[in-house]
Amino acid sequence: MQIKNRQQLLLIVAVAAISLLAADKVLITPLTHLWSSRAETIKGLRADIAKGQGLLDREQALRSRWERIRSNTLTNDAAVAEQEVFKSLDRWAQESRVVINSISPQPKKEADDYSTLEFHVDAAGSLSTLSRFLYNIERDPMALRLDSVELTARDSEGQQLTLGLQLSGLLLTPQPRQ
Repeated sequence: MQIKNRQQLLLIVAVAAISLLAADKVLITPLTHLWSSRAETIKGLRADIAKGQGLLDREQALRSRWERIRSNTLTNDAAVAEQEVFKSLDRWAQESRVVINSISPQPKKEADDYSTLEFHVDAAGSLSTLSRFLYNIERDPMALRLDSVELTARDSEGQQLTLGLQLSGLLLTPQPRQ
């Protein structure tokens, strides 16, 4: 091979290598990143669609559950809600033969569409009566949540116990229809 042909061949190979390198940096790498990011976006959108379809499939069950929750919330008037809880606590105490020593309500504003009403309840009784009292609270459909439970023995044998409860009740504020 002659020197001139060899130089032309080397020049063509060098230009081709530089062109491939430039094409990789300018076209291939950005397009590959764009392709993979779009694939991730499509994957996320498909997951969102599947989640939305699942919600649509369960719409009736979710709506009926929400309606049940809404119907069991406390009245949005705090004074009336306190009375409802006082009556329920009295009923549960009578059913389980627990002595309630004190009930102290504490209203709390959480957000525009709901608030909570907290109660600290001190009660006394045996282990079986206090467990029945807790069972009555838990099985009632009223929108109350036990935040904390504390048991303390009042005698040396542990036959008489004191129960300290922190209860939260949900008050939904009705939203104006648009």
